[in-house]
Amino acid sequence: MAETDFSIRSFKGGYDDNLTYLVTCMRTGNQFLVDAAVPLKQINPFVSKKGLIALFITHTHGDHTAYLDEYVDAFPNLVTMIYRKSEDKVKSTLKRPVKHRDIVTVGQLSLEVFHTPGHYPDSVCYLLDDILFTGDTLFVGRTGRTISQGSDTCQLYHSVYDTILDLPKHTIIYPGHDYGPKMTISIDENISISPLLQADDEDDFVQRMADYEATRTFGS
Repeated sequence: MAETDFSIRSFKGGYDDNLTYLVTCMRTGNQFLVDAAVPLKQINPFVSKKGLIALFITHTHGDHTAYLDEYVDAFPNLVTMIYRKSEDKVKSTLKRPVKHRDIVTVGQLSLEVFHTPGHYPDSVCYLLDDILFTGDTLFVGRTGRTISQGSDTCQLYHSVYDTILDLPKHTIIYPGHDYGPKMTISIDENISISPLLQADDEDDFVQRMADYEATRTFGS
């Protein structure tokens, strides 16, 4: 797929340097959002005449769904993509529950769904060509945290190591927060800068997470 087939515009704001992405299919003008973490007024100037047709939720932590009602009210035909066991957590009347390895099409763009529990049970990532929207599963320089209810460090290990790191190393991650030295990064470069992505096995990862968690004071 050529780069001109789609464009991605990033919006930062919300609770804690959250990132919401507006993706446009350049061939059809159809658009979708990844997460609802910033107010509609930030997005509106960039919405095409065809309007938004889909919203992809990476997980149901409140900072990633904070403005969902605004989007649904403004765009009544907006379809919310959400992990299949969490559809009751959002009020959107048009919902498409998704599961691992589903393919979802917007305009002429196809996204593959990966269920990536660990940070939260309903965490999912969305793969668009060589772009992976990772939510809070993986950030630039580190993984998501596993200290909240429903988190599981061993699950996160398998989500990251068996799913995300198994993708082509040139894949670019677009995370749910701007926590790193830059907003996006390739998988290969991310491995090179993050000790959490250099574990020998699951036990090593669990220990690295415990050691690194001791130095964290905030963030997802």
